[in-house]
Amino acid sequence: MRRTHPIRAALVACPALVGLLLSAAPARADSPLPLTVVSDRQTTVRGGEFTLTLTLTNPYDTPIQFVYQSVQETYGTSLQTGLKFTETACGTQTNGCSDNVHGGIARYDVPLGPGAVSTFTVTYAIAPDSACGDATRIDFYSYLYYEYNGGLNNNSGIVEVPGTQVACT
Repeated sequence: MRRTHPIRAALVACPALVGLLLSAAPARADSPLPLTVVSDRQTTVRGGEFTLTLTLTNPYDTPIQFVYQSVQETYGTSLQTGLKFTETACGTQTNGCSDNVHGGIARYDVPLGPGAVSTFTVTYAIAPDSACGDATRIDFYSYLYYEYNGGLNNNSGIVEVPGTQVACT
């Protein structure tokens, strides 16, 4: 009997717990995660938007068949008083995202064939009355878990996601 289904059920049932446990210190994957992340703006003014682009590349000679990924704000971001931002769009080459990508799931189209690349974007809007300044940043981290080789192999870990500094003008 394959063990894929209990693992999937546990991951889907406990995303908040996983996020809390993993947010304290970055974990290391057994092998480098094939994920790259970029923010389109290093600095964004209040009332503006910025977009994160996350790209998953399959480095294996078998398809990636299952992917769980969350994008959550860092602990430092959550402590910043008066910082206001919301997710306004999510998707691109995926089945979409959960209702709220903070702690939610990005659902890639799978299987992702050998050497194939899939990208999704998440756009955030910063409120016009948000806190701002040189030390005010919105940063994220992403927990990624995926299975390949018919479910016999998996990899997981945390990737730091560069966000944006919130400028006052």
